[in-house]
Amino acid sequence: MSKQLELSLWSGLSGLLADRTFVDLTHAFHPGQPHFPAFPDEVREPLFDMARGDGFTVHRYSLVGQWGTHVDPPSHFVAAGTTLDNIPVEEMLLPLVVLDISARVRENPDATPCLDDVAAWESRNGRIPANAFVALRTGWSDRWPDVDAMANRDADGVSHAPGWSREVLEFLVEDRAVRAIGHEQTDTDPGQSTSRQDFSLETYILAQGRWQIELMASLAGLPEAGAVVVATWPKPQGGSGFPARVFAIF
Repeated sequence: MSKQLELSLWSGLSGLLADRTFVDLTHAFHPGQPHFPAFPDEVREPLFDMARGDGFTVHRYSLVGQWGTHVDPPSHFVAAGTTLDNIPVEEMLLPLVVLDISARVRENPDATPCLDDVAAWESRNGRIPANAFVALRTGWSDRWPDVDAMANRDADGVSHAPGWSREVLEFLVEDRAVRAIGHEQTDTDPGQSTSRQDFSLETYILAQGRWQIELMASLAGLPEAGAVVVATWPKPQGGSGFPARVFAIF
């Protein structure tokens, strides 16, 4: 590629991005944060530290792949499913759809989206585009990083947290051909389901060759249509999940 063409490409892109709003949709991860209860906590060790007189600072991180705002590829739940290193970079920049059920969640923490929510979104914005990233806004990220508030367990230990519904996921995949989904809560499935070890919705979405971002932040600041999402992560060979950096542009 000639230098002139390279400059032309950047000139066009920078013009498109001028005066746009960028919103980070990622929680900064740290030891002690909310996480799936079967996972160990993060351990962070300073191998070199300028505060101790070393010439540079280096940390060793010990954590599970599904830590903080993270990506789940199909291989997380599906044997022989696509691994992180095999998700093409073309899928990391997608049109963003925000499906907002936060008002209903404030009244009922077990709320899930229904097809009427999707129909209402499309009546305002038009058909959900193919290969979109659909983010479920529940307001749950406002509880971060309070472990108890995120889990929201009752006296019997049952979690009351929102999640997706089967009818909406099937519609998004089979009728609208979306590429990926995301949500603010810890799991795809509602808390009442995960409390009985039912992860059928997460199994479904990953079995369709889709990937997802869990524990998203700052969805409240986004328009429900018209934005793009950029989701990136490291490239572990055969990786089954990793902390992600996700942001929106509108």
